[in-house]
Amino acid sequence: MRICCAAPDSARQAPDRSRMLFPTGLFAIFFAAVLGLHWLLVRRAPRLVLPFLLLANFVFYSAFSLAFCIALLAVGLWTWAIGRGVADGRGRGLLWLGVGGVLAWLGWFKYAGFLIRETSPIGVALGLPPLPLPEILLPVGISFYVFQAISYMVDVHRGEARAEASPLKVLVYLTFFPHLAAGPIVRAAQFLPQLAQVPDRSRIPVVMGCLLILGGLAKKMLLANELATGLVDPVFRDPGGFGAGDILLACYGYTIQIWLDFSGYSDMAIGLAALLGYHFPRNFAQPFRALTLSDFWRRWHISLSSWLRDYLFKPLGGSRGTEAQTRRNLLVTMLLGGIWHGAAWTFVIWGALHGLALVLERALGGRAVPASAAGKVLRWAITFHIVVLAFVLFRAPDLATVAALAEGLAAAAPDAAWTPRILAIMALGLGLHFAPPDLRQRLESALRPLPAPLLGLVFGLAMLAIILAAPEGVAPFIYFQF
Repeated sequence: MRICCAAPDSARQAPDRSRMLFPTGLFAIFFAAVLGLHWLLVRRAPRLVLPFLLLANFVFYSAFSLAFCIALLAVGLWTWAIGRGVADGRGRGLLWLGVGGVLAWLGWFKYAGFLIRETSPIGVALGLPPLPLPEILLPVGISFYVFQAISYMVDVHRGEARAEASPLKVLVYLTFFPHLAAGPIVRAAQFLPQLAQVPDRSRIPVVMGCLLILGGLAKKMLLANELATGLVDPVFRDPGGFGAGDILLACYGYTIQIWLDFSGYSDMAIGLAALLGYHFPRNFAQPFRALTLSDFWRRWHISLSSWLRDYLFKPLGGSRGTEAQTRRNLLVTMLLGGIWHGAAWTFVIWGALHGLALVLERALGGRAVPASAAGKVLRWAITFHIVVLAFVLFRAPDLATVAALAEGLAAAAPDAAWTPRILAIMALGLGLHFAPPDLRQRLESALRPLPAPLLGLVFGLAMLAIILAAPEGVAPFIYFQF
């Protein structure tokens, strides 16, 4: 199956030569080796823990592209060097140079092809020859490690993180393999202090980590992949071949799929890091419970939305100025958030739609809907359907597909996607989303007293059941393209 949100033609990902994805046997072998050696070093040679982690990170990343490992190393050394020069508020110009440098790196890979493709017709109209479209391979996880690099430089400049004398910790922070490919975006001020001390084996939340990994695997392999191959991909690939009901179902289905896919990845990343003794912040908090768009963004991709708030919205002025300035800042933040996801007009409009909705929501201030129980249901329905509509733009490879989907809503073609299997998967996905927020904690409390051998048997059987029930092949996570 192809990546569910296609990257622009001129900025595609490097070939996946080894399939080093979380839900693969190759990654399981890799992680088992890293986990065992990591804790052996913690016990016998703690000074080697960080060098070993750095080596493991680059082994993981080299499975996607050896050449981009060298580039990632260069970005890490650049980030460390800039941090040394901007500590404690010094070197504001150097900070701009550092941030501008990593953004230029990101811009070349993600946006050069798009800009050439969009501006070349203007040159042709003026009598200039068409510009050649470069073949650019998009490094896996580039947007995530660039944002983390910016976090380090800015946090050091603000005095919220310490400038590291050695590049080792900065490199481990940027390349840590659980979050390298698709986040969460971990702040320097959150993670670097954890690298300053050796993990404590007695405080490792083994049960929680295993539950997160198993839950993430189930979300991805059993539900998200099935929704993609059985519903979303076929409809978005050929909208004209499906009825209006199928198109509606696929729009709702993709909203569920992307939550399953991305929250599943985040769960696994948090669980893998926890087993190694490190803490990541949670990245999702039941976003489809939100009654407002602002609340949705406090619950969805929390590490990105909080990053945009602290490193873009607030520096622009946040809500400190006039109401007009606040609305402008919201629009700019969401527009740039959309562009961060990809160089395509669909992402630009996706960000603009969210920005306009947030501005309108702020202008109305809740006055348009009564505060009764029925009013809350209405607010939830409006918020959820704005999210669904925006995700159509997020998923569609181009605006022509969006237009075809809209036309299909008025077509009389018979529906074919409303199968009991697809409906059951969608219902199960929603059930997982709306489950009690403390469900995992309850499971953890029930399993923790079990003897280690029995606990291992339970987790082993659960893993085996997921593997046997999952279809063959593993689709890349949606956010691998970003």
